[in-house]
Amino acid sequence: MEFIRLGRTELLVTKTSFGALPIQRVDMDEAVRILRRAYDAGINFYDTARGYTDSEEKIGRALSDVRQSIIIATKAWARSKVELLSALETSLKAMRTDYVDILQIHNPRELPDAADPESAYAGLIEAREKGLTRFIGISNHRLDLAISAVRSGLYDTLQFPICHISSEEDLGLINVCREADVGLIAMKPLSGGLITSARAAFAFFRQYENVVPIWGVQRMEELEEIIRLEDAPPRMDDVKEEIERDRRELAGEFCRACGYCQPCPVGIPISMAARMPLLLRRMPWQGFMSNQWHEKMHLIEKCTDCGQCKEQCPYNLDTPTLLKKALADYEVFYAEHAPLL
Repeated sequence: MEFIRLGRTELLVTKTSFGALPIQRVDMDEAVRILRRAYDAGINFYDTARGYTDSEEKIGRALSDVRQSIIIATKAWARSKVELLSALETSLKAMRTDYVDILQIHNPRELPDAADPESAYAGLIEAREKGLTRFIGISNHRLDLAISAVRSGLYDTLQFPICHISSEEDLGLINVCREADVGLIAMKPLSGGLITSARAAFAFFRQYENVVPIWGVQRMEELEEIIRLEDAPPRMDDVKEEIERDRRELAGEFCRACGYCQPCPVGIPISMAARMPLLLRRMPWQGFMSNQWHEKMHLIEKCTDCGQCKEQCPYNLDTPTLLKKALADYEVFYAEHAPLL
């Protein structure tokens, strides 16, 4: 495994690191098997969150006996010091450890007031002073907030969605973090599953010396593919056509599945439903032909045009319009493909 320095934390983390959100979808034994295989392969950095149901517990079960050999980052949804410290206490118990290496505020809608002694930021500082975390960070999907956080000098790390279909503006964040010596953790390196070539994504990230992608792993075969790519890294010259194709097909307006628009007042699963035309054509489509998914997509018909999702979208998407187009596309696809199952 190759290592890179995670900004001013001076932590040396593997260029190939582990995003633990997807392991909440598999049972305990399989999650432990996947996590242990990642450790045995040399991966030393694991990112999780209190909000990822039992992912922290699975990390604790799989890796507590090698705690001193790994680096753990977790995140807490918190608007106050009390909320953050309470979430951290639960996280530490779940992971069977008495500290984390990086504690991050999870995707706040605005930056917490560093001068407020009861703010979530004050909670980060208290956690660090008590030795409950070594470093402090923030995750976000809004470019303006991300840049402000980095330039504030208050955070050691930033987690932000970065991939090879990111806009030039988003990719500019790489230099902003380099200049501030803030560690940049790249979430969604496969754009929430829309990028189907791990090979192309892997080569893209190898260009940067200050970006750590966290690969979300749900299946052992996904992990094995990443390990193979680490053993024989592809070059950008080898994947240029794949990257250019993705940029053509995924350019423009599409949902990045950041979740800012949730929850929908009428229950529409916006982050999946708005991306449905792309998911049907870039992922195995059979699961989306179920009665359950058919019912979920038809919740779009109950949209009241309240505007909440549109107002909260960090990418300024016209979400209601995207949803209506997605339902129309889904109905055509369903009529053609569902009878084949």
